[in-house]
Amino acid sequence: YTWSPLGSLFRVRPGSSGDILLTQTPGSQSVVLGQTVSIRCKTSTSVGADLNWYLQKPGEAPKLLIYYSTKSGIPDRFSGSGSNSAFTLTISGVQTEDAAVYYCQSYISTVSMCSHSEKASYKNLPQSD
Repeated sequence: YTWSPLGSLFRVRPGSSGDILLTQTPGSQSVVLGQTVSIRCKTSTSVGADLNWYLQKPGEAPKLLIYYSTKSGIPDRFSGSGSNSAFTLTISGVQTEDAAVYYCQSYISTVSMCSHSEKASYKNLPQSD
C-alpha cells in the first residue's frame, strides 16, 4: 500500500478510470476509557461490502481491523457494519492502546479483476483522557 496523506483526505489511483471519494467522520475524538466509539465512512458511490478498516500507530504500518465491512481481523471490541456507501467502525470499551489513526479503505475494480483502484481517507484519532 501507499499511504501518502494530503491534508485529511488522500487518494491513490493506480490505473483508475474514475474517482471514488471516502470521507470519514468525526475528524477526531477525545474519549473516556471504556466508552463505545463510532467512526463513520461514506463513499461517493456504492462499493457493496468492499470496505476495510485499518488502524495505524506512530512509526508502525497500518494494521487490518475489519475486512469486507463486517469480518473482524483482530480483537472482538472492534466491529464493522454497513454496506453500499455508508459504513461504521465501532470500538466497544475503548482501551488506552486504541489511540491511533483509523483508516477506511476500498478496492474498486476498474479494468479487470487484477486491476484495482485503491481509495483511502483518514481523519480519526481517538484519544483517552
